[in-house]
Amino acid sequence: MNDDEKGKQFLELIDEQHNLQWGIITKLSSLIRSGWNSTELQNELKDLVEKHSKITKDLNSLDNNSIL
Repeated sequence: MNDDEKGKQFLELIDEQHNLQWGIITKLSSLIRSGWNSTELQNELKDLVEKHSKITKDLNSLDNNSIL
């Protein structure tokens, strides 16, 4: 993968991570309003956090390969 492709991938991952962060905040706020009683919101939040963790690992992997 050349530097342009790596840079594009990096920006796409950052954008996706940003969107997930807003989703996490939204779900967390809803869960708090529900009194922490919504299993559905808990599961949705868990899924978002797992996706965020994967993207963070992917970003760290790009950083470890010194493309930044």
